[in-house]
Amino acid sequence: MRLAALVLTALPFAAHAQGVPLTDPESSAQGEVAVTIYNDNLALVQDKRMLNLPGGRTRQEFPDVSASIRPETVTLSGTGIGIVEQNFDYDLLTPEKLMAKAVGRTITIIRTNPETKAEIREEARVLANNGGTVVQIGNRIEILERMGGARVVFASLPPNLRARPTLSVTLDSASAGARPVTLNYLSRGLGWKADYVALFDEAGGKIDVQGWITLTNNSGTTFSKASTLLVAGSVGTEQGGGRRNYRPPAPPGNAAGTESANRERLGDFYVYPLAERTTIANAQQKQVSFLDVSGSPAAKAYFYRNAWLGRSDEAQSADTVLRFSSSREGGLGDALPAGTVRVYMRDVRGQPQFIGESNIGHTPMGSRLALKTGEAFDVKVQTTVEKRERLGDDKWRTTMRYRVTNARDAGVTVELAQGGLDSWWKDTRIESESQPSDRTNADEALWKVAVPANGETVVTAVFLTRY
Repeated sequence: MRLAALVLTALPFAAHAQGVPLTDPESSAQGEVAVTIYNDNLALVQDKRMLNLPGGRTRQEFPDVSASIRPETVTLSGTGIGIVEQNFDYDLLTPEKLMAKAVGRTITIIRTNPETKAEIREEARVLANNGGTVVQIGNRIEILERMGGARVVFASLPPNLRARPTLSVTLDSASAGARPVTLNYLSRGLGWKADYVALFDEAGGKIDVQGWITLTNNSGTTFSKASTLLVAGSVGTEQGGGRRNYRPPAPPGNAAGTESANRERLGDFYVYPLAERTTIANAQQKQVSFLDVSGSPAAKAYFYRNAWLGRSDEAQSADTVLRFSSSREGGLGDALPAGTVRVYMRDVRGQPQFIGESNIGHTPMGSRLALKTGEAFDVKVQTTVEKRERLGDDKWRTTMRYRVTNARDAGVTVELAQGGLDSWWKDTRIESESQPSDRTNADEALWKVAVPANGETVVTAVFLTRY
């Protein structure tokens, strides 16, 4: 019998399977594929294939489905057919699994005599495959890993061990004939996010933003020439999709917008279709542009938030904050899918240099954004609890001092926030302060502190609280 050219090189010996038809690894059994990819590592795959079915019950195999398929989500639609049973075979062919399945079976070991170059064939029974393969050849026991230059031939492939992820379906067809059928299923391992490249011109108060869709495929399967839709939003799943993750407090200036973007919708989500069919290769990242805006208004700010009774022996850097808008007028003019904004500025030579990055959530059009890009080198804040006086069982007077310094050669304004004022009691008040503050919410007071070039400004405040 002719040996098939299946060489399994991951083992320390070569392995062959007799009479096994081989599949071109570059070919695909997929048909016309459409993939809808969500943010939460989830995709809907729709695969339209042409089948030539006999009448009655028949078993049909669908290779090249996602290796991360959720089998319970599979549906198959076509004229005059019904599904009786379906099985997903995900135990993929590897040298290790092929040998593991051979335990208790007989294999052929082929070695070459180094002097005569003649092949020596011996039948061997596989006794065990635990950290090494133990075989019985006649009356002797050998370990295959110690046999240099040996090849192993298997009579056949074991059942349910596949070269590719395969879905097998038992169909009941009302009549014989060729017809299109559409396979639909959900798969893990496919996801996307937005990445933004922002070039900030501080002197001009402008920002250029490019938005890129970064698509990842770790499903174990390549989807060839797929019509691709990307859905921006968190869909609810039994695995916990749609939960709101904790995010640390953001700088002030963020506000959700109320404008409708001129984009396709799917329920409460926005849809971003790719303009052309594309191959989504396994273990690949792919980027596609979806936003390109120049000269949108933007500004830099400095912000520092102090926790209640927060004090520092040394001055701490203020946050550098970039503010801009996604509105139609005076902004980016689009809804922004969740992703990472990476900010660049030009140096004195005109070269763009990276200055920081920040994540954004799904952002409606018309929103105001305030992103922390880093911590200022020359703008510092030192906080001091100058005095704590107990006025009663549940009443305290606290005197705070904030020293704001600026080593830059131009004046700056620092937004200084004192947090933790009213977490529980709802009756905290500011008895006195060296400059007026804005009560941005019940828990926080905000001072806009002007600091001269190469100078400092001191702010003091007295708080009446229950603690």
